[in-house]
Amino acid sequence: MSDDIHIRTEGRAGRITLTRPKSLNALSYEMCLAIERALDAWRDDDAVALVLIDAEGDKAFCAGGDVQQLYEKGRAGDYTFGRRFWADEYRLNAKIAEYPKPYVALMQGFVMGGGVGISCHGSHRIVCDTTRIAMPECSIGLVPDVGGSLLLARAPGRLGEYLGTTGTRMGPGDAIHCGFADTYVPQEGWGELTAKLIETGDADVIGRYASPAPQADLRALAPKIDTHFDAPSLRVIIASLQGEDDAFARDKLGAMQRNSPLSMACTIEMIRTLRAEEAGIRRALGLEYRFTYRSMDQGDFLEGVRAAIIDKDCKPAWQHDADSLADAAVSGMLSPLDAGTSTFEEEGTT
Repeated sequence: MSDDIHIRTEGRAGRITLTRPKSLNALSYEMCLAIERALDAWRDDDAVALVLIDAEGDKAFCAGGDVQQLYEKGRAGDYTFGRRFWADEYRLNAKIAEYPKPYVALMQGFVMGGGVGISCHGSHRIVCDTTRIAMPECSIGLVPDVGGSLLLARAPGRLGEYLGTTGTRMGPGDAIHCGFADTYVPQEGWGELTAKLIETGDADVIGRYASPAPQADLRALAPKIDTHFDAPSLRVIIASLQGEDDAFARDKLGAMQRNSPLSMACTIEMIRTLRAEEAGIRRALGLEYRFTYRSMDQGDFLEGVRAAIIDKDCKPAWQHDADSLADAAVSGMLSPLDAGTSTFEEEGTT
């Protein structure tokens, strides 16, 4: 068993614990495959009544995917590794969303990117005071993926466009309001709750430990968010924010100016497509895979990772700017892949 993850059965529960607290429990390729193998083994195991996923450390449940290996392979011209990784990761996300048994996620601290994919599609998603959930992928030239585009599409009003293009972090109340979580349980009760879940295999016991969720700050901001982020395009959203001189507009403009315009425009297009179609998880993952499949050779991913993680100069040279971004660039990233291209629905190699 890898030192990065601890998978076992205890009582009536199949247990998955991420054990990389010094790396904020960043999700590696090997960890994804290990989780999938466990879920497959427990699906028809009558001794396992539910799945419980948690993580070591106070700072993060999982702050995202481990992108350094993806970057190194991509810089060397190997796009196949990343495409296979994303395909296998997305297959895991779909399995979690469709899992026939209760899937309970305890989410403390940072929950971002790949961490969202292995928690927020579960049937029982528990947050506490330290929880901070976000989809900041546009800052490294990706789009909200791992099924996050579907969660954003289902958020109230235009919160999806807002969260996806700004990477704003949600506290526990906001996460529940936006559909990324279900239940607030103070963290001091997690130990007792875990023991009861293991003992009984009954996810209904979660209700005994639940408390009223903290205030959802985004609820009060909804009218302002809807006014700006209901605009028909990224360019018009930015112009709307530029036309209002207040702290909210200045802060969100600053966040968006750091992000890839191509990624933000594709994010908006994906969210609106999924919302209009009332789509499900596999449609969302399929759209995301069109983008990530092309993200290294046609998108801004390698430059985004270089600027944010490798060189840390925070000065990415994006291919486009928001004012001149052509519609064709967006449609090109999201157009159907060629027939025969591997998709997340196929079994990957291990």
